[in-house]
Amino acid sequence: MGERRALRELTEGGVLLTCRALASGWPARGLTRALRAEGWGRLQAGAWAEPGRDADLPMRLRAVQLLNPRLVVSHRSAAALWRIETRAPAGEAPLEFIDPALTFRGKARGVRVRRALLDPGDTALRYGLRLTSPVRTLADLLRSLPRDDALVALEPGVTYRRVGRVRRAPLASLDTVGAALALPGQGSARARRRLGLCDPRAGSPAETIARLRMTDAALRPESQVERFAPAGRRIVLDLLFRPEGPAVEIEGHACHGTREAHRWDVSRFNQVLQYPEVRNLLRFTAQDVFHHPDRMISEIRAALLASG
Repeated sequence: MGERRALRELTEGGVLLTCRALASGWPARGLTRALRAEGWGRLQAGAWAEPGRDADLPMRLRAVQLLNPRLVVSHRSAAALWRIETRAPAGEAPLEFIDPALTFRGKARGVRVRRALLDPGDTALRYGLRLTSPVRTLADLLRSLPRDDALVALEPGVTYRRVGRVRRAPLASLDTVGAALALPGQGSARARRRLGLCDPRAGSPAETIARLRMTDAALRPESQVERFAPAGRRIVLDLLFRPEGPAVEIEGHACHGTREAHRWDVSRFNQVLQYPEVRNLLRFTAQDVFHHPDRMISEIRAALLASG
């Protein structure tokens, strides 16, 4: 038990570095055998997770940062820590870092390191990790991700968004992200063009992607159109084509969680059709948007022709 306690005393945030154990007097030949026998989990070459601890994203990032203290968590890894939504879950992406010293040449499985300069205001501390600030993170995602993925991350980052049960304030503004992209650099010009496509009013990734598919098809609906029913009830239409009249609603993955939610939704759509400017209503699921966008665009075009 004494040896086990000694090893645990050498951890930082649940991570033990092999070099620290060796420096404290553990023999190199028996250390790995002792770690495996006690249930330590290998995170990286030279880094172990404390028994009973979940090797979650912060712990895996901490292992890399403890081994390479100059590295700064960045891109999708930083987005996950700031709770910025991305299309690909952070667990499916490599751990991403920036080396501001521009000297990193090492390799580690499942880790990607970019060499880039960082200003003092580009970094912050969160969960005990050094990572890029929200503004720098969003700017980096605009530079590096495919367009659709970049906009899915950007739009919730610059507006109020419900995260779990909490309504989170904007992490950045379009102006501050634009300023971060003002200096020339790889991908900055393209990222500035993408910034012009941003609509912070989008309510979900599916709405963002639906709007981008319509933009690509030269369709220009109004987004998040607010209306009030005769009884005073506020209704926000996801997308509305004026003056033609079709309204488009994008239903998320969990659109009807309860019977009451389903009843409320039916009532809402009935009221939408009472507005004079709404001539018909098209409803698409996230599955339609992500996997059958051509079908969605065809149905919208048909509705626009019928309205004309």
